[in-house]
Amino acid sequence: PLSFAQQRLWLIDQLEPGSSTYNIPLALLLQGPLEVDALQGAFTSLVERHESLRTTFVTRDGEPRQHIHAPKPMLVTVRELESLSEDTKLVEARRLVSEEASRPFDLEHGPIFRVLLLRLDAQRHVLVGTVHHIASDGWSTGILLRELAELYSAHATRQPPRLEALPVQYADFAAWQRSWLRDDALEQQLSYWRQQLSGAPPFLELSTDRPRPPVQSNRGASFPVRLPPSVNERLLAFCQREGVTPFMALLAVWQLLLSRYSGQDDLSVGSPIAGRTRAETEGLIGFFVNTLVLRTQLQPGLRFRELLAQVKRTTLGAYEHQDVPFEKLVEELNPHRTLSHSPLFQ
Repeated sequence: PLSFAQQRLWLIDQLEPGSSTYNIPLALLLQGPLEVDALQGAFTSLVERHESLRTTFVTRDGEPRQHIHAPKPMLVTVRELESLSEDTKLVEARRLVSEEASRPFDLEHGPIFRVLLLRLDAQRHVLVGTVHHIASDGWSTGILLRELAELYSAHATRQPPRLEALPVQYADFAAWQRSWLRDDALEQQLSYWRQQLSGAPPFLELSTDRPRPPVQSNRGASFPVRLPPSVNERLLAFCQREGVTPFMALLAVWQLLLSRYSGQDDLSVGSPIAGRTRAETEGLIGFFVNTLVLRTQLQPGLRFRELLAQVKRTTLGAYEHQDVPFEKLVEELNPHRTLSHSPLFQ
């Protein structure tokens, strides 16, 4: 069976075939001599080690199922850019990276993980890896990079890799989740969320310069903010005095800011959590991440330290009840659905 999170992405793929919204791309500039055969061997070993990277999704009796394929050599596609001028080379490399990152996957026939190598010259290569979110997440990217480095070194030196055997695979987790998260265990978790989110406003009413489109486009952008070291040091010292994490303190500030801009005193913010609550899952490449709804109610006259204490309680409560997949929570609470914004938080 699929995990609950996988089933949500599979359903989205059925509704929006050919979409690249849930692609996870990674581009690395490699400097120095590169053994392409060793790199291809490293990827072959990586896919052999992690079943999630060689899984496709088929329908049987109307239900999606994971189909895990036998290991086989991983193909690394190589594109030669050496003959181009330096400026043209970089422009073409960026174009190919963007093109590769946005190329959709076929979840039924696969593969759901692909690798492209751009050869700029003998000493410079751009490695582009793209995987569908149904098989990976942010934590998994760190695992992939660490293990790829070890496996490449092992293949290049003809030595065995220094990696411990994996105790379980992602399909084991999916089966365990399906068998455990039901009946009393599921009801205990859901009852917390029913109480926590009862009466929460359906969306955040920010005074934006344009109206929401009737259908979300997912065309967003990011705005990086860099805190000066002095601010960071004072933040850490404040958190230590108050017995909170920097995440809790910044969440309280963020929700206070949203309250000022929206005029709302009841706000829900979504936050990802790794979802790896069992030690056996820590070294797996797979889709474990879950989304938590963190609600804060700002009463008139509330002091910041009181707000921070509320945020701390809410965050710790959400961590204790993090096993309910977000899609299961939406199904249970059944909020009014619209294509213009996501349910429960934006």
